Amino acid sequence: MDLEQARKQATITIEQAGQLIGLGRGSAYAAAQRGEIPTRRFGRRLLVPVPALLSLLGDDAASN
Repeated sequence: MDLEQARKQATITIEQAGQLIGLGRGSAYAAAQRGEIPTRRFGRRLLVPVPALLSLLGDDAASN
């Protein structure tokens, strides 16, 4: 997944978020557990809201 594909979605998985910022699966889950990657729980699924991730990364397009 690339940044343009992520922008078209409301949420992505922790693995996809990690891939976008250059982290492996384990590191991405550890970062999410520490609160460094924003997450929201939907039932049993833990997802990353794309606007929150883009804002965290300083992406100006996230506020448009």
